[in-house]
Amino acid sequence: MQHPMNWARLQHPTNQVRVQHPASWAQAQHPTIRTWEGDPSGEQRPESEAVSGKAKSEYRNYTQGRLLDRVYSTYALMHTHQTVDFVRRKHAEYGPCRLRKMSVMEALELLDNLVDESDPDVDFPNSYHAYQTAEGIRQAHPDRDWFHLAGLLHDLGKVLALFGEPQWAVVGDTFPVGCKVQPSVVFSDSTFCDNPDTGDPLYSTECGMYQPGCGLENVLMSWGHDEYMYKVMKFNNFSLPKEAFYMIRFHSFYPWHTHGDYMHLCSEEDLRMLPWVKELNKFDLYTKQEALPDVQQLRGYYQSLIDKYCPGQLCW
Repeated sequence: MQHPMNWARLQHPTNQVRVQHPASWAQAQHPTIRTWEGDPSGEQRPESEAVSGKAKSEYRNYTQGRLLDRVYSTYALMHTHQTVDFVRRKHAEYGPCRLRKMSVMEALELLDNLVDESDPDVDFPNSYHAYQTAEGIRQAHPDRDWFHLAGLLHDLGKVLALFGEPQWAVVGDTFPVGCKVQPSVVFSDSTFCDNPDTGDPLYSTECGMYQPGCGLENVLMSWGHDEYMYKVMKFNNFSLPKEAFYMIRFHSFYPWHTHGDYMHLCSEEDLRMLPWVKELNKFDLYTKQEALPDVQQLRGYYQSLIDKYCPGQLCW
């Protein structure tokens, strides 16, 4: 684990997008879903402050902040290039998991070299964020060791950014392609104008190429680390409960799990799983802090969970 001041930073993609000041977007809450009904922990979400002491309202600020230009550039590229055809190509490319072989811990150590350029809240390597998330879950759910591991694993798909993929094809919030973009998608009011799918009449409708209630498993999400890690877990037969697979697959789908959009595409199973996604999100978001964990002290515990649920050399 490198010192946080010495990590290698990835370069921005060569295709630049002119950065404009982002406008605010509507944050409509779906009226039929209560925010935390069915909480799997039996507890309410944190109220006013996160682990860091930072006010919850200060997280995910997409209107101001020192990292805003970097964040906006990443989303502008994402929303220009993430199309139905692009996503289908990435599924075909990475679905067979033949990129390389490595263990979970080796993949985690690679994230020492990745700073997520879509994140307005952190500017340190993603490997530390993995341990912060996992430790937050461990404290709140001491008897669910599989959930601790899910927290550690949730962003491991970001290794794609170290294997040649631009960050706009790996990090950031996800959204369905092939249907109308909803208002809660980050920067949706200013970043989709050059996306060719916006000119397709079918893709501009509410359901687009999908049927109402089809289920998120049948929806083509923008390509990124969520879907890639889900494929790695399925391919290598991780012995985790299905809740872990589901949480990792949709944890970046903020327009749905936080803002209540795209509910018309959900199945009953999606609604049953929603509280679990929200529970992971609580720790994914609110454990981010500049005080970094002692990885060497924690490594042994998490290696034991890896050995239990997903041991050995895996196909990526």
